[in-house]
Amino acid sequence: MARDAPSIDAYGDGGFRLSGARHEGSVLIVKDRAQPWPVASLAELTPEALAPVLEAGPREVEFVLLGLGAANALPPRAVREALSKAGIGLEFMDTPTAARMYNVLTAEGRRLAAGLIAI
Repeated sequence: MARDAPSIDAYGDGGFRLSGARHEGSVLIVKDRAQPWPVASLAELTPEALAPVLEAGPREVEFVLLGLGAANALPPRAVREALSKAGIGLEFMDTPTAARMYNVLTAEGRRLAAGLIAI
């Protein structure tokens, strides 16, 4: 992987395996660091839940990749507006697709954050 970004080795059973280590629940990866993310569903996705991404700003985060669970859905308007106002792009898809895309994009050296809802 480019930089020191964790790889997403597996997902499912309510969590992820990142660079060989199991992480229970949803994860937020910002500045190549994974942290627990208290978002278990689209209904819980708020601008506040993305505070670390917004604080990092567009110099650190070109865009955020959201994995929204088992099915793709449109993120809440408040989230879309907060990211737009901060100058941070947004890509969203189901979590399995987002996990695969994250690995490809970090290997390319892209400056992204990822918010992945566990399935």
